[in-house]
Amino acid sequence: MKVLRFVLAVTLFAGSCLVARAGYLRAKAEAASVLIHRAWEQTIRTGVGQPPWPWADTHPAARLRIPRIGYDEIVLEGASPRILAFGPARLLSSALPGEPGNLAVAGHRTSWFRRLEDVRTGDDIEVEWFDARSHQVRNRTYEVDGIHIVNPTDVELLAPTPDDALTLITCYPFGKSPGSPKRYVVRAVPSGLNAASR
Repeated sequence: MKVLRFVLAVTLFAGSCLVARAGYLRAKAEAASVLIHRAWEQTIRTGVGQPPWPWADTHPAARLRIPRIGYDEIVLEGASPRILAFGPARLLSSALPGEPGNLAVAGHRTSWFRRLEDVRTGDDIEVEWFDARSHQVRNRTYEVDGIHIVNPTDVELLAPTPDDALTLITCYPFGKSPGSPKRYVVRAVPSGLNAASR
């Protein structure tokens, strides 16, 4: 009987610890989201990249919207594992928002880019950023022209391009499966005949 009580107490304690940890992580994620959105608002107001918290090694670089699926997230600067925990992030080797070339953004398949599985060819993707040269907020609308499932070693779609492009990349398959042996890549080009910023 004492052994059963002990096992029950240990099980309840362990379960309570797991529930508390999950609650803490959720609260931390919610607080981070609020701080990132505030930093984005400051960035577009002041024109200076604002870190979301004093010790952050990133700042908001752009806002990414996919209207058809209701997607709206802030893109952080520098796609390291630590930064990707807080949101989608621009690959440092890619073009800056509004600059000529291939703007590449990575995100986790279980969170930030889970909604990419709902994206279809022809969908609009809107990118908003602060243009330091003109001191204005700029927007560019891209149109999805291809969805690819590739091996992790196939980085051709992430390579610099002479033409403007937007590339979104995440692991595949989507969800919480233990493995993600492939990469899911959404490629988009500026919509309309004029690729200039709007």
